[in-house]
Amino acid sequence: QVQLVESGGGLVQAGGSLRLSCAASGRTFSTFAVGWFRQAPGKGRELLAAINWSGGSTYYVDSVKGRFTISRDNAKNTVYLQMDSLKPEDTATYYCAARNRAYSLTDFRYDYWGQGTQVTVSS
Repeated sequence: QVQLVESGGGLVQAGGSLRLSCAASGRTFSTFAVGWFRQAPGKGRELLAAINWSGGSTYYVDSVKGRFTISRDNAKNTVYLQMDSLKPEDTATYYCAARNRAYSLTDFRYDYWGQGTQVTVSS
């Protein structure tokens, strides 16, 4: 089992930045791929970024390319999502998820999920 806990969400003005953290405990996290997702009220869950076990391969959805950066520190069992140039439409609950394989673009292929952290961007 892997337990994931997100942190770092909050209220920020448009154009501001936040860094989300996804801290893992349990099994050897360094072998897991991780994805960051978000879900806004009334909308489906959306994959934003993903990273493989080593950090050597990453994926970004077009809407966050150039603004968000995913990274990981396996020594700290933590994956980060640096979010810059935030927009009001980035307002959502953000989740990290992990799977013990290559990262996937599909949410149901992830085995472990955190509880989410709220990000609110004011205009």
